[in-house]
Parts: sequence; C-alpha cells; structure tokens
Amino acid sequence: MKLTGKVHKFGADIDTDAIIPARYLNTFDPDELAKHCMEDADPLFPEKVQAGDIIVADKNFGCGSSREHAPIAIKGAGVSCVIAKSFARIFYRNSINIGLPILECDEAADAALNGDELIVELETGMITNKRTGEEYQAAPFPEFMQAIIHKGGLINYVKAKKS
Repeated sequence: MKLTGKVHKFGADIDTDAIIPARYLNTFDPDELAKHCMEDADPLFPEKVQAGDIIVADKNFGCGSSREHAPIAIKGAGVSCVIAKSFARIFYRNSINIGLPILECDEAADAALNGDELIVELETGMITNKRTGEEYQAAPFPEFMQAIIHKGGLINYVKAKKS
C-alpha cells in the first residue's frame, strides 16, 4: 500500500492528552474526536488536516494514558499514517489494532518539514520526501500486521479470518 500526504510536524513527547484532550473522551465516534484531534498541540490542526495527510513527530509520540481515543482521533481526522522517532508502546499497539499505520524512522522525522509531501510504501517501509527526493528506510511491518492494517484494524481482520 502506497500513501501520499502532506506533513504536519510535531515535537517530542506528544502525549495522548495533546492528541485528544480528556474533555472529549465522552465519545468513541471517530468523526467527533477528529474535530478536536491535536488541538492542544496545534489549535488549527483540525481545520488544516486533510484526508491522507501524515503526522511526523520526534520521539515518544503517544505517551501518557493508554486511551484508545488517541489513534481513533488521528485516523478519524483522515491522517493516513504517523512517522516518529519512537512511539509509546501502548499507543503503538492501539494504533495497529484500529488500522492506523505508524512507522519509526529517525531520519525521516528529522528531515521532514511542515508542508512537505511524503510517499510512504507500507510493504517496504520506504519513505520518500517529494520536495528533496531523499529516501528513508523504516522497518516494514511483519506480514500479519500489514494484513491487520489493510483490513482496517484487528476486529475487521478477525472477522475476515472467520469468513
């Protein structure tokens, strides 16, 4: 699967409260959560983000509480994937469980600028910056995780396996 999107850049230690503030945790509706996604880190993000865009961040993205609302809000906002130097472990697993691809790549996280357009090939982990032409290699997901992402999350994956 090939993803192409505009970069929205964030720093280190973006916690789940910055991704989706606790005051909006009274719903699991992705469309409602999307309206407030990242607003404590960038109040204009919900207005700027477009379907297919990519969040790029420094280290420890998704730290803090283990709420599933955070990756649901990101995916609901139309973000196609998140690239960071590292992710909090529970955020990583919650993201895969809902079918949100997340890739760890120090070089891409350092080099990408707000507004750059990236091409991400999930099968290979290759990330290309269209502005610079530079390529960065992230570790690709194992096949079973790729299948979960392609099905849109763990529940859809399990349902498809039962059919």
